[in-house]
Amino acid sequence: MTIKEKSTVPIPPVGADGEQPLSQNYNPSIADESTEINGNLGFDELMRWTRQYNDPSYMNTFSMNELYENVYESRPPVIDGLLYTGTYLFVGAPKVGKSFLMAQLAYHVSTGEKLWDYEASKGTVLYLALEDTPKRLQERLFRMFGTESTENLHFTTAGAKQVGCGLDEQLRGFVQKHPGTKLIIIDTLQKIRESGGDKFSYANDYELVGKLKQFADNNHLCLLLVHHTRKQQADDKFDMISGTNGLLGAADGAFLLQKEKRTSNSATLDISGRDQQDQRLHLTKDIDRLIWQLERAETELWKEPPDPILDAVAALVTVEQPQWSGTPTELVERAGLDIKPNTLSLRLNVKASRLLNEYQVRYENNRTHTGRYIKFSLIPKRDDGVGRVDDSDSGGGV
Repeated sequence: MTIKEKSTVPIPPVGADGEQPLSQNYNPSIADESTEINGNLGFDELMRWTRQYNDPSYMNTFSMNELYENVYESRPPVIDGLLYTGTYLFVGAPKVGKSFLMAQLAYHVSTGEKLWDYEASKGTVLYLALEDTPKRLQERLFRMFGTESTENLHFTTAGAKQVGCGLDEQLRGFVQKHPGTKLIIIDTLQKIRESGGDKFSYANDYELVGKLKQFADNNHLCLLLVHHTRKQQADDKFDMISGTNGLLGAADGAFLLQKEKRTSNSATLDISGRDQQDQRLHLTKDIDRLIWQLERAETELWKEPPDPILDAVAALVTVEQPQWSGTPTELVERAGLDIKPNTLSLRLNVKASRLLNEYQVRYENNRTHTGRYIKFSLIPKRDDGVGRVDDSDSGGGV
């Protein structure tokens, strides 16, 4: 019995919910409902598969063991340590400098250049600057970046429709035309809200961001929604986000830009997300270039300690021998590891993203009638100088 599944790079995501496993082990309790089943299912298995859709009491559950048996799709960071795949709110008071920072984020992702101390992953960027004009954008970008322009950064200032009224199709069309899209900025969220009805209820706010999040997750990109804060102060700064808690509840995280005084050139940027470390950055605005400079970070980002098992595994895959395949037992013997083969497989399932992002080695596993089979492939680095894996080279299944 086999299942056909979408072949993409098998790594756990960051900041995205509802991910489907990419390992090809058949598991009816965790399988994607859209998965195609070939004609080799046994009668009992086929009946079990059918009942789960006809039984109103059926709930899709999976055990911890089943969870560890699967390998998940890669979601490398857009800006390492700062911005990840998913949907984020970027909030601040009017005229605090949000749009200037949005332009910086957009430019650095589109060029792959570092933003402050953070590595950026190069990709196409779409910036919906819905409160600007082309002339204002031209003057602002020239002052910020001079004549160092890029073809990867695209803008629109008018013509964007609202969520549920055509924006979905517009964004989908752009991504289809530009499959390397990694970041879409919507400035501001209010401009694409559907008008009328009870649009400021918790349910409506949650549904609004939920729809945008579904688009971002399905297309493996980051969607950044620029929004405003309310005037009232709060003990938790993120409670200052205008609207209900449904906005932040549905998002993967939020950025909050604040000044102590409107005339000040200093600001703090608070960052909070589901799968990233909370941070506070102290920024200073360069008056001549209108760009935000990083003065200091209050918290040093946590980094995973070295993993000798990943070191040993990655040593098997070199430029001279870019692929290795075999059973977990053969891998233990070949790498000289003191670990049980089954434990090694589970560890690699969980650590596959790190193996890809740090060592440029793609890990795949498959269970056949003869046992478990694993494969490693060396993925070439991009030629843009950033040193990250090219996503276009990282797909594929066993």
